Amino acid sequence: MNRQTFLSLLGLASLSLPRNAMSYSLKVPETLFFKDDGTIPNSKYPLLVYRNAFSERNGPGAEWLERRFAANNWTNSWRNGVYSFHHYHSTSHEVLGIYSGKALLHLGGENGRKVNVQAGDILVIPAGVGHKNLGSDQLGIVGAYPDGRSWDVNKGLPGERPQADKNIAAVPLPSTDPLLGKEGGLLTHWLL
Repeated sequence: MNRQTFLSLLGLASLSLPRNAMSYSLKVPETLFFKDDGTIPNSKYPLLVYRNAFSERNGPGAEWLERRFAANNWTNSWRNGVYSFHHYHSTSHEVLGIYSGKALLHLGGENGRKVNVQAGDILVIPAGVGHKNLGSDQLGIVGAYPDGRSWDVNKGLPGERPQADKNIAAVPLPSTDPLLGKEGGLLTHWLL
């Protein structure tokens, strides 16, 4: 069955998304909640994980992610990995698109959760949510921020709070999901 026939059966024939994102537009992301542990503030908003959200890999995958994120107003992008220490951003939310390799990430701080991620996955991390690379193999990531916001790095050290808490409270909600735009899971899960 082709895509148009499938969408017409669902009553979504007029839906127009890029071929690569089509099969994921109907998929609900995993939601991971993390509470303030006294060191890492975390967030009332869930971290979102889109599994196998795109098919391109390596250089073409990185380029696809950069274009897709920018089309949804998530810019100020970079290519690299994830720091090997617990950290969080107090001035912006962040999206991480994995275009190569795999990693075990520790999310939510020391009392959080260890999550395996791989090429094709996209994580949307609310401001304040801790993340750390516990080990990776050929990991390549494109990171970006809503409205191209500037970001900081906090490590849960004494003296970061309460200023980090004030910063997090002032970060506006994004107007789009970095993968799916106005139709995405972020708008569903963060605006409840």
